[in-house]
Amino acid sequence: MEKVSSPISGYLAFVIAILLVIGVAVCIFISADTGIASLRLLAVLLGIAFIFTVKGIMIVNPNHARVLTFFGKYVGSVKQNGLLWINPFFRSQRISLRANNLNGQTLKVNDKMGNPIEIAAVIVWQVSDTYKAMFEVEGYQQYVQIQSEAAVRHLATSCPYDKMEDETAEITLRDGGEKVNDLLEKELNERLFAAGIVVREARISHLAYAPEIAGAMLQRQQATAIVAARSKIVEGAVGMVEMALEQLSRKQLVTLDEERKAAMVSNLMVVLCGEKSATPVLNTGSLYA
Repeated sequence: MEKVSSPISGYLAFVIAILLVIGVAVCIFISADTGIASLRLLAVLLGIAFIFTVKGIMIVNPNHARVLTFFGKYVGSVKQNGLLWINPFFRSQRISLRANNLNGQTLKVNDKMGNPIEIAAVIVWQVSDTYKAMFEVEGYQQYVQIQSEAAVRHLATSCPYDKMEDETAEITLRDGGEKVNDLLEKELNERLFAAGIVVREARISHLAYAPEIAGAMLQRQQATAIVAARSKIVEGAVGMVEMALEQLSRKQLVTLDEERKAAMVSNLMVVLCGEKSATPVLNTGSLYA
């Protein structure tokens, strides 16, 4: 459990250290002239006090902390910034509290449906518990990197790439957006809690089919798009033909029997659904000729 320590100001210790240096110099100078042995002993004692004082002075920069131990026992963590003084027998270890960016490498994994895909994520993390980061895991930075990779792999295998593979899927990697990022962030926080790490943001930075199936999947997507477009065109063409027949009948501009209606429907569907402009053919005779 993290304990926050509040050391005393280091400015007072700095002033005392200067006075001790002056005292040592004065004692040595006077003893050299008078030969008094007690002054030499006093100079030695003041020198030891100077070393003792200076050793306890430390500087803590903004968004940094110091983890203190006393002969292997955890004493506390100093998060206060500035010039401070601690027990000289304490061991001090620096640790950064700044936010870090982890640009994960591109991983090749199989999605939920077994398709090989490439995926990568960008993660923003920082240390929230200095005790856990320093003592609960071996190398918290490496721990973050390995666990982040494991979380991205687990996310990829838990969701299909898109709805083409699983039409009943609630969340897909391609269309999930913020939901996918939220799932990744939640899992990362659960994995990194043991190391005292909190994830501020996690986002998918790269997502694509693996090269060996990318061409086939692209053709499949194009075919799906073409079918959807054709379906929409046919739906609109049927509506227009229906409207044309209805208006001709209502206004009684021309009387069409079933055969003529079929011919008209066929011609209109060709014109409306064709990829190229239709070439008109002028019929000067009778339809029954």
